[in-house]
Amino acid sequence: MNYQKWLSVNFFAFFFTWGVFSPYWTGYLIIVKDLSVPHASIIMGAGMVARALSTFVIFPAAAKKASIRKVMLWTAGLSLFTMALYIPADSFVFLLLITILFSVIYPILLPAMESSASVLMQSERIHYGKSRSFGSLGYTVGLLIIGATTAIWSEESILWVMLIGLASMWFLHTRPSPAILTKAPEQVLQIDTKSQWKKLFSSKPFVVVLILAILLQGAHASYYNFGFIYLQELGVNSFYIGIVLNVAILLEILFFSRADALFSNTRISTMFMIAAIGSTIRWILIAAFPIVWVFVLSQFLHAISFGVAHYAFMQFISKRLSHDAIPAAQGMYAALAMGLSTAVLTFAGGYLYDFSPGLAFLGMALCSIPAIFIIIFTRNKHQY
Repeated sequence: MNYQKWLSVNFFAFFFTWGVFSPYWTGYLIIVKDLSVPHASIIMGAGMVARALSTFVIFPAAAKKASIRKVMLWTAGLSLFTMALYIPADSFVFLLLITILFSVIYPILLPAMESSASVLMQSERIHYGKSRSFGSLGYTVGLLIIGATTAIWSEESILWVMLIGLASMWFLHTRPSPAILTKAPEQVLQIDTKSQWKKLFSSKPFVVVLILAILLQGAHASYYNFGFIYLQELGVNSFYIGIVLNVAILLEILFFSRADALFSNTRISTMFMIAAIGSTIRWILIAAFPIVWVFVLSQFLHAISFGVAHYAFMQFISKRLSHDAIPAAQGMYAALAMGLSTAVLTFAGGYLYDFSPGLAFLGMALCSIPAIFIIIFTRNKHQY
């Protein structure tokens, strides 16, 4: 089996659905389900809180009981079933409950995929950046397809594309996978969740790196949740919104395809500093200049604000953590950096956006700026 190809295809499939759900679902709730921006933000924020708890608690527990392959297979199937419940949903409470349930199940696929990558990096010496770039490609294809389908058939198509993507991903997980991912967890990961959490939280370098990831990934909350409707308010056609959002992903693809060569010998702290500065500039630009071409220009910074920060964290856990600590670390990252911090800032961003769209983006800089100072004061002390 070609392990690199297997990982690349599965990254593509997952991030295709992520490219539909992450940037467009708030817009779907507002336009199709007729919710207000604050109400949609409450639903998405509650979903992200559920995502944080799920990836922090349920994923490590599931990985302890079943092989990574089984975790991905069952999670994909249940995600498809739960997504179908949106079809009849027509009330705030129903949509809230479905979103919470979906957010408990679906996001488990992210740390499962990243854990698969980490295991294959250590056991098969695969190149993470090459396969992860296919994830970015899947994301950009999802954006383009939604841009085209919403222009032709309206925003109702967002749900149907998501259902097709989840069905395809489930089918892929029914196919053969690397043998090491089908083994009993004690043979591969030897997970003791509580001891691993205690071990990780007692490591000051890991705690610092996790805090940086929380700040920098959480700072994308307004972009992920309101970028679509923000561009609509600027008068951009739905088809072209997909193209504008894709500028960021194309740069991300280019970055991940070259990341191993560009940053393999770079200090983790230096990568985080690059990400923090790029993130700060990005959010200030969008807030200060509510113009389409400035938003497009800011998209070029996505490879820095997201890509470099993500790659830095992945390099840290791959190089500095033991094999059995990786799932717990991935769970924390997905739960706290990709989930809880984004949830909190989505709640705040929703109310700021209702007051003034620019403030929702400017508020994100309040996370990236402190990250710069944390790096300055800790990089030499903790040697990361």
